[in-house]
Amino acid sequence: MLYFARAYFLWLLLLVPVILIGYALLRRLRRERIRRFGDEQLVRALMPSWSSAKGWWRTVLFALGFACFAIGLSRPLIGAKLVERETKGAEIMICLDVSNSMLAQDYSPDRLSRAKLAISRIVDKLQGDRIGLIIFAGSSFVQLPITTDYVSAKMFLGSIDTQSVPVQGTAIGDAILTAARSFSAQSEKSRAIIVITDGENHEDDPVDAARQVAETGVRIYTIGVGSLRGQPIPKDGDLMKDSEGNIVVTRLDEETLKRIASVGNGAYVHAGNEEFGLNPILDEIRKLEDERFNSVVFEEYDEQYMYFFAAALFFFVLEMLIGERRPKRRLFDEN
Repeated sequence: MLYFARAYFLWLLLLVPVILIGYALLRRLRRERIRRFGDEQLVRALMPSWSSAKGWWRTVLFALGFACFAIGLSRPLIGAKLVERETKGAEIMICLDVSNSMLAQDYSPDRLSRAKLAISRIVDKLQGDRIGLIIFAGSSFVQLPITTDYVSAKMFLGSIDTQSVPVQGTAIGDAILTAARSFSAQSEKSRAIIVITDGENHEDDPVDAARQVAETGVRIYTIGVGSLRGQPIPKDGDLMKDSEGNIVVTRLDEETLKRIASVGNGAYVHAGNEEFGLNPILDEIRKLEDERFNSVVFEEYDEQYMYFFAAALFFFVLEMLIGERRPKRRLFDEN
């Protein structure tokens, strides 16, 4: 499995075709200047040592070196080996609301981004616990199956946005049922579902779904994201409006989330800007009886950046050694 620890540096690869196209344009401008100066064949005859092909070779080598350097900056990692490892902990399924209302900006920079940051930070604190991720809007699906591979968990988390679920709406009950079906067969006691949403349910009965799941021994915790007074939803540089042209305001439905947590034998937390609420919930989950799991995971990741930096250095040095002149046909002039 290939993973880039600093994937944002890969954007530099977009400059590679720019380098090649830019050089081609410079060559074209040069030919036009030569034509204005005089006959092109005559000018070339006056510069017999200048090599047109070497200019392209140097540019291509520089572009290759730059590409390798950019990949090296992104820190490519490769899983060294798969191992079966026994761990102790709980199984936690996180249900994350990705509906349009999660774009409201009563958190910085918005509700969804703040929730993703909080999940990422909590993943860094997990030790032996297994985590899975459900995303939902009008429907739900498993974004990340239950795992102890925390690196993969953060990778999947980073790719989530409001377009991840094509059906808009907020089906909290469906998300809870999907999470309950996603626990492993090894888990019987320490199972928890954390629902992160603004609570504006439009599709089903989440309280009844939570009651059904709680009967199987799963605890359900809820985190309310948003403000009680409401917040407009940004859309395409403006504010979202309904069919009558009124600005849509999304409000936190605390009552529904409290009822879900109550019948789910869990707890409700109102997310704050400083303490989002996952830390106290994780502390509660850790009080549950730990279970033992057998997991097949990547034991470690091998750094690969040094190979790309070496290749970049090779291409840069080769580019400098080539020069722009044709080689002399004779080593010694005849007297």
